[in-house]
Amino acid sequence: MPLQHDGPTALRECPPSEDHSLFETMEAEVRLYCRKFPVVFERAKGAELFTEDGRVFLDFFCGAGTLNYGHNPEPIKRRLADYLAADGITHGLDMFTVAKREFLTRLDQVVLRPRGLDYKVQFCGPTGTNAVEAALKLARKVTGRRGFVSFTGAFHGMSQGSLAVTGSRRARQAGGVLAQEVTFVPFEDGPFGSFDSIDYLDRMFADPSSGVDLPAAVIVEPVQLEGGVYPASGDWLRRLRDLTQRHGILLIADEIQSGCGRTGTFFAFEQAGIVPDLVTLSKSIGGYGLPLSLVLLRRELDVWEPGEHTGTFRGNQLAFVAATAAWDYWEQPEFLSDLAASSERLRAFGADVAQAVPGTVVRGRGMVLGLDLAAVGGAARAERVQRSCFEHGLIVELAGRHDEVVKVMPPLVIDRVRLERGLAVLREAVTAGWAR
Repeated sequence: MPLQHDGPTALRECPPSEDHSLFETMEAEVRLYCRKFPVVFERAKGAELFTEDGRVFLDFFCGAGTLNYGHNPEPIKRRLADYLAADGITHGLDMFTVAKREFLTRLDQVVLRPRGLDYKVQFCGPTGTNAVEAALKLARKVTGRRGFVSFTGAFHGMSQGSLAVTGSRRARQAGGVLAQEVTFVPFEDGPFGSFDSIDYLDRMFADPSSGVDLPAAVIVEPVQLEGGVYPASGDWLRRLRDLTQRHGILLIADEIQSGCGRTGTFFAFEQAGIVPDLVTLSKSIGGYGLPLSLVLLRRELDVWEPGEHTGTFRGNQLAFVAATAAWDYWEQPEFLSDLAASSERLRAFGADVAQAVPGTVVRGRGMVLGLDLAAVGGAARAERVQRSCFEHGLIVELAGRHDEVVKVMPPLVIDRVRLERGLAVLREAVTAGWAR
């Protein structure tokens, strides 16, 4: 039976689950996470979720990477409350607004200029797949080519174009999408081992009889998260950047889940010292869990005609306000030092688990950790670990080809007490499964 926290360490048994019949009657069968976590949540704060019947869960899932700053962070909440109290614009399409101006100003001051980046910003909204669709469409318009290169294990979204560059057969088949005009090659690392995909692509592009035309762009996740938490090495990303530049191919970095600090720096690609041509952002870019997505693009690539790519909710003013407030974290030395310390603690935890359960493969970067259980029970065991964590008040997600990887993503701002408590629950779930 799940446990309830009264304080940092106190626990007590919880009442039975609430009635879920209304959801099951009214909602489509496509729902997913409520099946894994069958409780009714009522409120949330920081790293904790509270159910309507009084239970407390530590959240190491963070809305699939949407809540990097935790639930209802006070500095952002106050900014939103003040904006609403002043009757600030809530819907603005792509019109000029004060909220948008402040967002763009702070984005340039805090994120772009300190990293030597000179991007223009296209607002796509409201979700990450909208940003991917816009980036693909722009790449075709700029280059006049139609094809793309993507990688095995990739996940880029659930709409038609995004699905076409997503590796999962199951996801593409559900959407009725074929991988037409997309060449898939192995990622640097994966379930079948390492592969020199850069050398392979170089040969294919250079050979006029390879059967592969030069693509409009290569789209890559610097850290594949849904694919099983596979970070690309800096050397591999630098070679990919060199390859695309030599062949006149655009490089799209999908930072929708890995961005906004999840991998320890604001962008994952910056750790490799590269500059992509286009960058897609969403999820935690909204600051408070509010829908927002955008494409960062090199200035010379902005060949759009007015109104050529639109969207009713591309100007989410509340997300602008929340995101602008979130930039403040990145100017606070304490936030940066805590982020580094928590990242190191997560790395050390992974090493401990790998030693305690031989055969577990641990991968991660910054504040994301993957515990690959493929060799020690696979997907069935990963599911048992997830269920055990949930029963003891911790929410974690699964990833990988067959959901064989336990994906751990605490909030970037989590305090040490809650981080240690969650890791203790997770370690017990993993090692107890091994003992059986």
